[in-house]
Formats: sequence, structure tokens, C-alpha cells
Amino acid sequence: MITSKIESGVLILSIDRQDKKNALTNAMYLDLAKQISDAQSNDAVRTILIRGEGNDFCAGNDLADFLKLAESGGLEKGLSNFPPIHLLHVVVDNKLPLIASVQGAAIGIGLTLLLHCDMVLCAENVRLQAPFVDLGLVPEGGSSALLPQRVGKANAAEILLLGAPISADRALQMGLCNAVCSLADLDTQASALASAFAAKPQESLAVSKAFLAEDIDALHQRIDQEGAQFLERLQSDEAKQALAGFFRK
Repeated sequence: MITSKIESGVLILSIDRQDKKNALTNAMYLDLAKQISDAQSNDAVRTILIRGEGNDFCAGNDLADFLKLAESGGLEKGLSNFPPIHLLHVVVDNKLPLIASVQGAAIGIGLTLLLHCDMVLCAENVRLQAPFVDLGLVPEGGSSALLPQRVGKANAAEILLLGAPISADRALQMGLCNAVCSLADLDTQASALASAFAAKPQESLAVSKAFLAEDIDALHQRIDQEGAQFLERLQSDEAKQALAGFFRK
């Protein structure tokens, strides 16, 4: 589930499904999207902090949930009915500072969500990974556009094509996070950072954040392009074989 609370202008969204390493279900995607969307018009919210409960940030999509959606014919209803893509569009349109506090596994959507954050703090035990190709799928979340811009084409290929795991120190070196701290200090430092954003003049901050934004229309388009291919690949024999191997493990 997604838990939320507002503290001193900071909306804290916690992914809490610890028995599944905080993998996201369709219902959790919709809940996250609603919380972020509602925050845009809530005067009590000045900054959003997203974090994971327990040992991990987010181990990606709940693949079993994906397969249920495919088997029920839900994927045939199009991109607008696909919860992960809905969340991603909401995140792209978010106008509030978005901070991520990351520990343990940040895999798949757990990694690509970070590309949409304004600042990212990582614990020393972080493992970032995008195993889309290994699962017979393709990158999502606009990562095929954002990652090369952020880390260069060669590093993006290492992450998206090879699916190599990235340590906290390597993430910092690449520019995927702003700082690395001990796991014991992560929550304290993330809270302090979010509070610093919440204390800023909000109108000035919003205009400045907008100047830093990518081409929003192009990013929405890339998310839909990736999403269409993702859904097509999800129903391919190659992906079904790869996913069957994943579940056997």
C-alpha cells in the first residue's frame, strides 16, 4: 500500500509492501498518481518526498499483477488504462519539488521514477537496475530519453541494454543521485532536504523548476511510445518465456 502524511509542508509518500520488496501493484500506481495529483492543489503541500518502507525503495512492477491484467484483456484497452503509464504522466506534470529517499533495491520503475525527481538521496546499500531487456521487455518511464541525457549514451546502454546493477557510489559518479549517506542517516537527511525545499519562496521555486524541466510534450510522447512497445512486448512469446523463467526462480 501507499501511506501518506504531511509534515511542515512536506507530503511524505511511503511505498509499503515489504514482503514483495515494495513492488508496485496496479492499485498502488493509481494511489500514488492520485496523491501526487491531489497535492498540486493542496496549499498545505509545498514539497513531495517519496520513499520506501523497510529494506528497499521499490523492486519494480509486480509482474504477477501485470500478467493478470494481460490475461484479463485489460491491456487491450490502451495506454490510458494502464496504471504505470498513468502515474508517469502525472509525475511529468507535477509542479512541486519531488525528492526521493532510496535504500536497497531500486529496480525497473523504482529506478526510472528517480529520473523524474528533482533530487535523489541514496543509502550506501542501494542497487539500481533496469532489467527490461532480460525480461523480454523495453525501457519505460521516458528512461530511453532521460538516461542518455543524464549519464551519456554509453552509461545508458550499460543500464538499459545490459541491465547491469549500479551501486550507490557509481550512481553518484554518474549523476543519478545527489548524495550517498549511511542507511541510518537516510531518513533524517531526506527529511531535512525536503524541509529546505518547503521553506523556499514557492512561486519563485515553481518558475525556476519549470525552467529546468525537459521538453514536457516530447517526454509525454516518449512515455507513450515506450508504453505501447512495452505492452506489445509483454504479450510476446519472448517475454512470456523470460517471465516464466523469472517466476521459476
